[in-house]
Amino acid sequence: MIGEGDLDIVGRIGVASNLTLVCEIAAPEPDGAPLRVVYKPVRGERPLWDFPDGTLAGREVASYLISQHLGWGVIPETVLRDGPFGPGMVQRWVTSVDNRTDLRQRPDLVDLCTPGTVPDGFCEVLRALDEQGNEVSLIHADDPRLQRMAVLDLLLNNADRKGGHALEGVDGQVYGVDHGICLHTEPKLRTVLWGWAGRPVHESLIADISTFAANLPGAVADSLAPHITDAEITALTERATALLDQPTMPVPNSSRPIPWPAF
Repeated sequence: MIGEGDLDIVGRIGVASNLTLVCEIAAPEPDGAPLRVVYKPVRGERPLWDFPDGTLAGREVASYLISQHLGWGVIPETVLRDGPFGPGMVQRWVTSVDNRTDLRQRPDLVDLCTPGTVPDGFCEVLRALDEQGNEVSLIHADDPRLQRMAVLDLLLNNADRKGGHALEGVDGQVYGVDHGICLHTEPKLRTVLWGWAGRPVHESLIADISTFAANLPGAVADSLAPHITDAEITALTERATALLDQPTMPVPNSSRPIPWPAF
């Protein structure tokens, strides 16, 4: 459905690096509610030194397809289609839970807290100084829904998993958004989800990856080919194989393992 109908622009996400517009698609029935989506036109992509110009929208679609082929549904429905500013990525809007309205003031999936006060059910990633010079801990939920996203990021070689890119939907699912700088052939993993470093990947996820890797040379690769290069598909295959050979979460091994800003 998000691949059809006119996109009516209703707003813009101003904090996004690339032009990111909030749009609505009129419902097919006269009394139906419009469908809200995010639209990122290719012409609004900011040039990057390490990713070819005009490829970010295609990488978003390829990331969605990989999530679907795995059977994980981590990324909301995403298509490449025309819009008011030309071709671009269109993704179904996620209505997320606002934990700040909860009387218990639950932390977000990825959050900050005072060192030494990490809540039960959360992992501490690192300690740093905030803008006021106060020491804070970067934490994330020790949640299997979020760990599945972290494993997907390994396969996607996600260079930009910020805290705000992990959304807890009102439907109870955890979704990842903003996958424009994924699927590079060179190691690029930068993420806030390092809390499981060195831990084994759950066997159910490994079973899904095994099936995915077995199907990659055929129909999966064919579906990705319009969006990423053959070399990038080969690199994806190598990452999947490496994870099957050593099914543990990696530890940071670069000088910049966390994207900046982290949120």
